[in-house]
Amino acid sequence: MNLIKSTGTFSFYTILSRILGYIRDLLIAINLGSGPITDAFFVAFRIPNTFRRLFSEGTFNAAFVPSYSSELVKSKKKADEFSNNVLNFLIISLLGITLIIELFMPLFVNLIAPGFSENNEKFLLTTYLTRITFPFLFFISLASFFSAILNSYNKFGVAAAAPIILNIILILILIFLKFENDLIVIYLSYGISLAGLIQLIVLMFFVKKFYLPKIDFKIKITKKIKIFFKKLVPSIFSSGVTQINILVGTIIASFEVNAVSYLYYADRIYQINLAIAGIAIGTVLLPNLSKHVQSGNKKKINFIQSKSVELSLFLSLPAMFALLIASEEITSSLFGYGSFNENSVKNSAKALYYFAFGLPAFALIKIFSSFLFARQNTKIPFYFSLVSVVVNIIISVSFFKDFGFIIIPISTTISSWINALLLFFYLQDKNYFKLNLDIIFKLLKIFCAVILSSYFFYLMTDYYSQRLIYESNYKLIYMLLLVIITLFLYVLISIFTKAFKLSDIKLKY
Repeated sequence: MNLIKSTGTFSFYTILSRILGYIRDLLIAINLGSGPITDAFFVAFRIPNTFRRLFSEGTFNAAFVPSYSSELVKSKKKADEFSNNVLNFLIISLLGITLIIELFMPLFVNLIAPGFSENNEKFLLTTYLTRITFPFLFFISLASFFSAILNSYNKFGVAAAAPIILNIILILILIFLKFENDLIVIYLSYGISLAGLIQLIVLMFFVKKFYLPKIDFKIKITKKIKIFFKKLVPSIFSSGVTQINILVGTIIASFEVNAVSYLYYADRIYQINLAIAGIAIGTVLLPNLSKHVQSGNKKKINFIQSKSVELSLFLSLPAMFALLIASEEITSSLFGYGSFNENSVKNSAKALYYFAFGLPAFALIKIFSSFLFARQNTKIPFYFSLVSVVVNIIISVSFFKDFGFIIIPISTTISSWINALLLFFYLQDKNYFKLNLDIIFKLLKIFCAVILSSYFFYLMTDYYSQRLIYESNYKLIYMLLLVIITLFLYVLISIFTKAFKLSDIKLKY
């Protein structure tokens, strides 16, 4: 496997999905802006979307891929038997969860958006929309199972491309039903569940070359199945800690008018980079790292781990500085149109600014957790994630009255850095990963390239500041040009300083 090439394939489809996701969110911003109806829809969308990220963005892989790979080494028959048991258990348990929550949806909505209970109309709309969107959880969780099968065979393209379906369906609804006014959120909610079903069907089609599911609802609770689900629960929590922290933020933000919308738009912007710098790399490295851990090939293990950390910081650091330098200009360029007014831009940009400080931590959590998942250790990341969530809740609740919604990105960033550092020191202590001189020098080169290119970006945004103001009709074009030119400069500096080598693209991992 080639880490950069495989990450590039995964990243291509992920970026395509994020671009379509941006178009979707831009259309939502134009048509709905930020307000009670938008808040209701975003909460209804946040729940299934959080579970999509929890299951599909490496979390299910973390528990499944190492277990499946170890069975595959023994025989294809054993691997298929293990997979069928997992699949049947998932179907039954997910059906049960979906039915229970659908029945008790008002209680569920009161848990995830307690602040909405003060506005009965808003609460009832959120309950109605969440009932429509919640089946997405069932479909997307099963889709993640089939994605994990494909990833186990180093087939990353289809799994990465599948989320495009959701964005295409929602974009079509926003274009063709835009004149439905407030009713559009109902059509969007139905579109979410429909997209989950189509995504599941597509993945089932592509996985048939490697695995034919046998659905008989007869679950054999073998020792291996027990071990797998013992690993799955903590891996869901630990690998998805960033999403859990954001969900916690949504719950707290529900007490402030329009805050859910501000956080949603900020989240959408920095997630574009995180999808590549953390999720893509973590997903791609796990199958091969698991195999090398099982074979005890320390040279390969160290090589893959070092390159994944370097690549993660190579991608996340310039994004962090860009968001710190021009959070308002970027937010305005991406979403500052139609109903999304200047005040909404300023508030979303504030949230984005503080989220930006945590971007490298969000990415490193994914990478460091994968180092432990490959060793079939999901407990330690779980414990550290639990610490992170508790810290996040304490800071958010303690200072929410004083600072409002802005404390949420601040607490998310602080808690994420604590999580990343705990993982790093644990890996060091167990001798699983060491910061040798080669890595340190490489990181210094990356940092120098980031500083130089970021300074150029700062000068350019200042020079073209009048072209990037909220009222400018061409602000998105100017911002895209500045980002592309800066990115090109960053790569050139990186090649010159050898922070990035073209030969790395051909290396086999």
